[in-house]
Amino acid sequence: MKIALTGNPNSGKTTLFNSITGKIEHVGNWPGVTVEKKEGPVKSSLLPKGQSVTVVDLPGAYSMSPYTSEESITRDFVMDESPDVIVNIVDATNISRSLFFTTQLLELGIPVVVALNKSDLNSKKGTIIDSALLSEVLNCPVVDTIATDSRNSGLGDLAEAAVSLKLKKAKQPAPAFSKGIDPNNKEEAEELDKKRYDFVSSVVKRVERRTVSSSSQTGQDKLDRIVAHKWLGLPIFAAVIWVVFSISQSWVGPWLADILVGWIDGFYGLVEGVIGEGTNPVISSLLLDGIIGGVGAVVGFLPLIMVLFFMLALLEDSGYMARVALLMDRYFKKIGLSGKSIIPMIVGTGCAIPGIMATRTIKSERQRRTTAMLTPFMPCGAKLPIIALFAGVFFNDNAWVGTSMYFLAIALIIVSGLVIKMITGDNSVSYFIMELPEYRFPSFKRAAISMMSRAKAFIIKAGTIILVCNALVQLLQTFTWTGQVVPEGNPGASILAAIASPLAWIFIPLGFGIWQFAAAAITGFIAKENVVGTLAVTFSVTNFIDVEELALVADGSQVLSVFGIGSVAALSYLIFNLFTPPCFAAIGSMNSEMESRKWLWGAIGFQLGTGYVMAFLVYQLGTLFTQGTLGSGFVGGLIASALFVGVIVLQISKTRKYDVQRNLKAA
Repeated sequence: MKIALTGNPNSGKTTLFNSITGKIEHVGNWPGVTVEKKEGPVKSSLLPKGQSVTVVDLPGAYSMSPYTSEESITRDFVMDESPDVIVNIVDATNISRSLFFTTQLLELGIPVVVALNKSDLNSKKGTIIDSALLSEVLNCPVVDTIATDSRNSGLGDLAEAAVSLKLKKAKQPAPAFSKGIDPNNKEEAEELDKKRYDFVSSVVKRVERRTVSSSSQTGQDKLDRIVAHKWLGLPIFAAVIWVVFSISQSWVGPWLADILVGWIDGFYGLVEGVIGEGTNPVISSLLLDGIIGGVGAVVGFLPLIMVLFFMLALLEDSGYMARVALLMDRYFKKIGLSGKSIIPMIVGTGCAIPGIMATRTIKSERQRRTTAMLTPFMPCGAKLPIIALFAGVFFNDNAWVGTSMYFLAIALIIVSGLVIKMITGDNSVSYFIMELPEYRFPSFKRAAISMMSRAKAFIIKAGTIILVCNALVQLLQTFTWTGQVVPEGNPGASILAAIASPLAWIFIPLGFGIWQFAAAAITGFIAKENVVGTLAVTFSVTNFIDVEELALVADGSQVLSVFGIGSVAALSYLIFNLFTPPCFAAIGSMNSEMESRKWLWGAIGFQLGTGYVMAFLVYQLGTLFTQGTLGSGFVGGLIASALFVGVIVLQISKTRKYDVQRNLKAA
């Protein structure tokens, strides 16, 4: 038996899906989080004995006439896969909006069960919905559910109703107003939609009793006037992000990280004692420095990342992040995007891949491709260890480092979006309609589940991709091209140095023309966490949390004894790794969502150029400001940056010339 979960965006489908299957799919308190179908078995404890049921969580849809690509997934599945039962999740706090979709589902001839979700929120407001009467009017079972409450959720009743409906094989009659109407006839279809709206209005008047008028201003409305204010909103958002980074990167995170790193160091010492001095030094170095040291250096930042994810999950669950999307709409409109583009970018703070996939909610092809191109600029979970490393080692764990990277990313996205708009010549007006979910006290349980889910993914990556990559880096650093072990004190003779050194000169104008940094940047394209792991292996440092052993040399130049670069160059290197192309997996997602090789290669080139130019400006201007002179390699970097800017200007001029010719022909 297969059940399809359908409903409007942000009605609680994925939360309910997680509750009845025990899975941990990402949920968010705003529409557009689910962009592909997810499948799982219903927990046996919710089903009659002997029953086996599979449930499919479909993307949110407002209508069976799809407006976006993810709505098409829902329509196609329901129409082509013929599920045994449709469970329609209806937001009990806004049934007038949800029931339009319900009427369309009832016309399909597939058994429908309505789950009246978020019933607890109605109770708090004093709103009463007569479920029995609603069931009678719709001619289908209606079950009150609270997907977030494991004790009084109504999920068992929902599963029982769905199974019972399937076993009875009873065909539900379609609404009377839809009989005799040809949906392929445009005029009749428009008339049918009007009848649906009239039917829904009449149903709501009969079954719903509100004690609070929707026309009166509530406390939530007053709060929105502050946090979503066109001038106050941005400073408030900046303050919120600063608090999040202060807690995760400066206070709680480092304290927990010290404990974890102590365990890792203890394990390192234990293994070192077990293998003893008689072990082959190559094997010993591979195991201790390459695998335990390299992977341990990355995993050491896990507590900082977990605390950050926990804080962001609380913000998502509270409903605040939806206000951020609304706030950014006025800025994104100026660059040809909309507030809907901020949703993939917020999702991308966890991982760029689902963030890029979330661009499916954008109807405009140009906006969707542009958003997919710009979403990787947002610092994702894989980039957080890099931020934490350089903030801790060079800037004393100051929260402004992480906060500034987020706002620099937003600024780059706005400027880049404007440039892409000028290149494409798209002057179409962008519209943005988004329902604002109600503020609610965030669930610490859901935030913890979200945090653990992302931590699990991080650990799996550390134990697979990062482990293999660090082991390979250690081997390449150990041997020369002739197969001999690299002489002690001469790491430049290694295979790794030979590969990375020719590329290192490209980074001289950026302040880090050292082969170790070039090697780390290269491995970062496989997975961004590899940057930290490779630096740990190439510089033989296993502890990046306790920075006392990485103290600054007291010669006034602020050069680290172990890294050989100063804080300005470190900031340049951080920016380069954050704003150049993402990992290979994210590039694959870009290719899938853009559906154009021209756009894909253009995006990769644009990201490379942007990251290089930004790092060049930071290093050269920073060196000029701190030392009164330009940094080394200024001329070469200026030429490279000028070439990138020249290509952009050339593309814009071509677009304008084409527009002039097109307008002349039209005249």
